[in-house]
Amino acid sequence: MTTNERATSSRRSMFARISATMTGAALLAACGGEAEPTKAPVAPTAAAKAEPTKAPAAAPTTAAASAPTTAAPASGAVAITGPFEGEAKTLTGAGATFPAALYSKYFNEYNKLTKVEVNYQSIGSGGGIKAISDQTADFGATDSPMTDAQLKEAKGGEILHIPMALGAVVATYNIPGLETAKLKFTGETLAAIFLGNITKWNDPKIAADNAGVKLPAEDIVSVHRSDGSGTSFVFTDYLSAVSPEWKTKVGASTTVNWPGGVGGKGNEGVAGEVKQTPFSIGYVELIYAVQNKLGVGLVKNKAGQFVEPALAGVTAAAAAAAGKVAPDLRVSIVDQDGPTTYPISSFTWILAYKQMPDAAKATALTRLLWWSTHEAQKFNGDLGYAPLPPEIVTKGEAMIKSITGAGKPAFPGK
Repeated sequence: MTTNERATSSRRSMFARISATMTGAALLAACGGEAEPTKAPVAPTAAAKAEPTKAPAAAPTTAAASAPTTAAPASGAVAITGPFEGEAKTLTGAGATFPAALYSKYFNEYNKLTKVEVNYQSIGSGGGIKAISDQTADFGATDSPMTDAQLKEAKGGEILHIPMALGAVVATYNIPGLETAKLKFTGETLAAIFLGNITKWNDPKIAADNAGVKLPAEDIVSVHRSDGSGTSFVFTDYLSAVSPEWKTKVGASTTVNWPGGVGGKGNEGVAGEVKQTPFSIGYVELIYAVQNKLGVGLVKNKAGQFVEPALAGVTAAAAAAAGKVAPDLRVSIVDQDGPTTYPISSFTWILAYKQMPDAAKATALTRLLWWSTHEAQKFNGDLGYAPLPPEIVTKGEAMIKSITGAGKPAFPGK
């Protein structure tokens, strides 16, 4: 049976989300190695992006430990310390699978603190945008900023993009015999693989960047998302930034016309396909590769350095883009300038209506958002996500305070 036949016949399996209690030590042990310095990507705003059409093997390394993992300080010493009288006791959310492991931890800890139950469905960023736009959930979640057209079409008025965390999209692979190898990829090579222009693992372009590695003369099986996906947006946004051919033929969106390959639903679906398919390569949020013990590639950044997807590199990408962030916080941080940046990095956002008709739910949601962007940031590092930069936290605070419930300010300040 050929490699492509094996890929076609492989059944999709959904892997359990990584435990929300996984320790930083365990995560770092799963990764190993040292990150090489990288560059920061240039950050185009979401308004310039293509409109979406539908809808976690090298893991953080010792360099990740250098990224801040403590909670961001609450403005004016505001802290959420327990239940609040009059707030709703349940909230519903839907969207991105990229931060699903993190949100599982957030919402479990928040329930212990406040007794508010948050029911979150990780259905992809496209689904999260649709859910908030159609008002079928109290909040949405996305790794792909909504376009101007989508914001205009939303049923409930102005929608806010509130950053929650930063993460890395990684090239993850399954090459028998090279399980511990840390392959290096340029952006151009990744684009050529997913375009179908590079079809063998021992192609000269891959070999040139991986001297000393005995690459097999096997067909490459590419794996992509089959659903509307913010992870796809981040990956295709990066490929569009580094490959004119990709930008012209495919472009950047939550859903694109893939030139070939096998589809998987959710980050867990792509990780499952790669795990079950020898000689395959896909793209997932870092934690899904770690959980499935898959290989993770180093990616060459603008400074010409091959960089592991360490948290420090993700934080550097955000810092490099800090001066380019629009007031509404819709921004792409792929392919940023700078010697230590990881080039396929992204914010992940919660989507919330600025004017909510239900005062009790508005109070509950603003308190959850405040806690998530402050106290909860201490959980990010242990789960493979970078915490928010202080300047982004401050901008997020203003957004949270602007939310109203039944026409009145929703956030009670405690």
